[in-house]
Amino acid sequence: MQHYYAVIMAGGGGTRLWPLSRQAQPKQSIQLLGDETLFQIAVRRLQPLFMPDKVFVVTSAAYRDLLHRQAPDVPLENFIVEPAPRGTAPALGLAALTLRRRDPLAVMACLTADHFIADEARFRGVLAAAHEMALKDYLVTLGIAPTYAATGFGYIQRGAALGDAQGLSVYRAARFKEKPARPEAEAMVADGQHSWNSGMFVWRAERLMQEFAWQMPGFHHQLAQIEAEPAALTAVWNGVVNTTIDYGVMEGAEQVAVIPAADLGWNDVGSWESLFEVLPADGAGNVVVGAELLEIATRNTLVHSTNPNRRLVAALGVHDLVVVDTGDILLICPRERSQEVKDFVTALKARADGKAFL
Repeated sequence: MQHYYAVIMAGGGGTRLWPLSRQAQPKQSIQLLGDETLFQIAVRRLQPLFMPDKVFVVTSAAYRDLLHRQAPDVPLENFIVEPAPRGTAPALGLAALTLRRRDPLAVMACLTADHFIADEARFRGVLAAAHEMALKDYLVTLGIAPTYAATGFGYIQRGAALGDAQGLSVYRAARFKEKPARPEAEAMVADGQHSWNSGMFVWRAERLMQEFAWQMPGFHHQLAQIEAEPAALTAVWNGVVNTTIDYGVMEGAEQVAVIPAADLGWNDVGSWESLFEVLPADGAGNVVVGAELLEIATRNTLVHSTNPNRRLVAALGVHDLVVVDTGDILLICPRERSQEVKDFVTALKARADGKAFL
């Protein structure tokens, strides 16, 4: 697999994990799950399939040095800097351009910096299987076996069987469905033919560039301009379309394979609610990180603290809450509304003193 490279997308802001995730310290760079940051976990779990020199990172100029300090074994020149966020399609286009220039035979595993994966060895096995299919010119997407009728994820319907790769079954992808309503999500989970769309993909860099030429010709032309004159990157980037790789390429592509990955212990760490699924809880369902909780008749509550003045949190008769203490901000909200935390970021941007809390 000498031409196989990992591309980690690490440019997001993580506003649903405010107030711990901030502009100067976004979620991929913070210790949410233990002693390592999400980015450090994402780099480490790739070894030995991808050693650090085979890892590339797409991020912003503001985060490049921060992330490089956290993973110094990844060469600084492997950090691909976007002039501005434009969605996953442009980000991966820039990565494909970089890799193709480095290695015309490059195969790229497109990953993210904010996923939790319990069985890391199995995950590397799935990536090895995806590499095998990518060499057959498929655009490969990694599907996750759904554990409940999620409405916040996209779904992939499996089509005809394409055989096995590295002992894993591979199917043609028949349909993508983005964030369905609950009745449809329940039907898709029940029929056994659907996987969650993990947002992880594997393909040859040249193959992706061909798809851009067919499906996003305007963007492909912009990439050609950047390739011809790298100094024009910022000027060209201002006119690049803002879209996801799912909408821009995957939904319209014809030769798409899906590998349904079961038993990975996968979770998209995108909100405070998601931590209930990946961190250990006590007998009452309470999850405590970095704090001391004194509780009476309290259940299903998350208490997360990075307050340097470690203090006792006393909770009496409450349930299904999220409590986050960063020292300068104390967040309290119902678990069921934790996705709305990002609205605080919007509100603070409108306040004269809001910048200090962003």
